[in-house]
Parts: sequence; structure tokens; C-alpha cells
Amino acid sequence: MSEIDGSYGEGGGALLRISTALSALTGKSIHLTNIRAKRPKQGLMSQHCTALKAVAQLTRA
Repeated sequence: MSEIDGSYGEGGGALLRISTALSALTGKSIHLTNIRAKRPKQGLMSQHCTALKAVAQLTRA
């Protein structure tokens, strides 16, 4: 499992989408913490949840 801390660098939605896509391609699980930690609105937004659900359905996760 890869541990990814979203408080480093930009740590936004792109980190989430890329990490999820790479996880789906490699079959390796990920654990994301502190996603969007340095943003005014922290945490997952609805579009991030939608992207995660789409990848989960496509890969039967």
C-alpha cells in the first residue's frame, strides 16, 4: 500500500485523481490523508467523490 500525504505541495484534486488512476493501473492500494489540507475548503469536494466512484466502477474495486 502506498501512503500519500496530501498536505505536501499542492495536495489538491489532481493528486487524488492521479493517485487513483495509478492505483487502478498497477493494482496497488493507496491510502490518502490530509487531502486538500492547505486549501480554504479542505477535504474532498463532490467532483472528487464522483471521480473516485467512477474509477471504482470501471475497475470493479
